[in-house]
Amino acid sequence: MPEPADIRPPQIFVDADACPVKNEAVTVAQRHGLIVTFVSNGGLRPSRDPMIRNVVVSKGADAADDWIVENARPNDVAVTADVPLAARLVPAGVHVIGPTGRPFTPESIGMAVAMRDLKQHLRETGEDRGFNRSFAARDRSEFLSALDRTVRRAMNAGREP
Repeated sequence: MPEPADIRPPQIFVDADACPVKNEAVTVAQRHGLIVTFVSNGGLRPSRDPMIRNVVVSKGADAADDWIVENARPNDVAVTADVPLAARLVPAGVHVIGPTGRPFTPESIGMAVAMRDLKQHLRETGEDRGFNRSFAARDRSEFLSALDRTVRRAMNAGREP
């Protein structure tokens, strides 16, 4: 059993390329005194806040995903709309949430992957043009609430023996 000094608080990892809720992730991280790490292929604004970390990875297709998978630990929190990334993190014990507040869980990840694959197939065959609905203020609000709940769950789980 780990000693109390060995237990670290959860960290928040954000798949930052095209993420519409970066500011909200910072708000929740600051509220709970957690480190938030933005991982991107570039274009991140530096921050003087020592609790905000920016990681710029190579331009490879899955470089940001790979970095997050390699660095996130069980009970950390990840923010991503990328279903394949979520499918890699959930089995590793990472709490994963989408920018609309939708959680990816062991119970839901299989269906999320199947729906993503179906939609990709429909786009490839021309049956679906792939239009996504716009990101709304309600999505931002849902995300804030869901991320706060997820962080609290992760923090409480880290305290359990």
